Amino acid sequence: MQGLKQSIITSLWFMFLTFPIMVVRVNTIENTIEWRWMNLAYVGVGIFILSYVWRWALARKEAKQYETVSTDKPKKQLWISRAMEEPAVARPALAVAFAVSAILPLLVSTYQTNIFISFLLYIILGLGLNIIVGVAGLLFLGHAAFYAIGAYSYALLNHYFGIGFWVALPLGGLFACLGGILLAFPVLRLRGDYLAIVTLGFGEIIRLVLENWSTLTGGPSGISNIDRPGLFGMDLSVADANIYIYYIVLGLAIVTIISVQRLKNSRIGRALQALREDEIACQAMGIDRVTVKLMAFGLGTAWAGLAGVIFAAKTTFINPASFTFMESAIILSIVVLGGMGSNLGVILGSAFLVLMPEYLRAFSEYRMIIFASAMVLMMVFRPQGLIAPKGRKYHIDDPDLVKEGDA
Repeated sequence: MQGLKQSIITSLWFMFLTFPIMVVRVNTIENTIEWRWMNLAYVGVGIFILSYVWRWALARKEAKQYETVSTDKPKKQLWISRAMEEPAVARPALAVAFAVSAILPLLVSTYQTNIFISFLLYIILGLGLNIIVGVAGLLFLGHAAFYAIGAYSYALLNHYFGIGFWVALPLGGLFACLGGILLAFPVLRLRGDYLAIVTLGFGEIIRLVLENWSTLTGGPSGISNIDRPGLFGMDLSVADANIYIYYIVLGLAIVTIISVQRLKNSRIGRALQALREDEIACQAMGIDRVTVKLMAFGLGTAWAGLAGVIFAAKTTFINPASFTFMESAIILSIVVLGGMGSNLGVILGSAFLVLMPEYLRAFSEYRMIIFASAMVLMMVFRPQGLIAPKGRKYHIDDPDLVKEGDA
């Protein structure tokens, strides 16, 4: 009864706030005022339903959390997470996904191919950041800086020295890795908000250097006429070049997924996870905290550099506007929404943040509202992300982050 009363009060309050916008309309041609009372009724009914459903969902969530804490039972995983843990299901599903990905550019338009190239690039970027944020537990807000390092490495090497894509690809990853290690040295003692602020500042420094060093980077005008990847000296059309780049980024995405998964299960990965759970206990067990952090930064940023090289080759033009803080925020959102430490979660998060906005262009007036609402719902009802990694534990005294499965 209390929830019903609060929902009615909320709907009346929204009707009062939106009255001038939704009801009153001035016709400047005929100098008359139109009163659209039905719009006010729609607002009242819609807000009442949303408020009631919201309160019901919150009450249901609190009841489930209380039951989980009192009985000490792990929360159920999503069906897709449980299915991917079964080899009989996971292997055919992966085979089908690979087959569909292999023939996809032959079935869709060039525009659609570009969308899926962006999707795969964000998977690579998300998995790289997942090593730092999800596996090592270090809050990192400057990933776009290393994306820019990779892109500008190829652009400058190609523009000034004529170096091709295949030679520049490993060099871009190497330069980004070295940049990550150089950033890690002065911030080894920082964690949490302090580390986030420093990495955010580093990202802005890189962007400002690229904007102001006009003699080298072209400044805000950027660098154009970057060569696309070559295929045995063949002249490829724009459509064929996009298909070729799609297969390159698909291969790199597969290598990234396999590499990050094997890294998580390796000795280095276990050390990174120990660092995430308790840095003091990690050091007390004999793990070199400095070396582990340097490896986390170096390995995570290397993938950003590789993605940056492919991005420069795909667009044939880059400028600092492509590597702002918003880019870092999107990559971090992919990791957080998908589930920190989960590779499958990063893939689903990339689909949610990259593919969904593109395919909601038919609802261009409302797609950002839908997008923002979905993110709010995720943060409220599933703060651990779409796919919580197996074995990840949360503090039991936190009302939002209760214990996950210890299997």
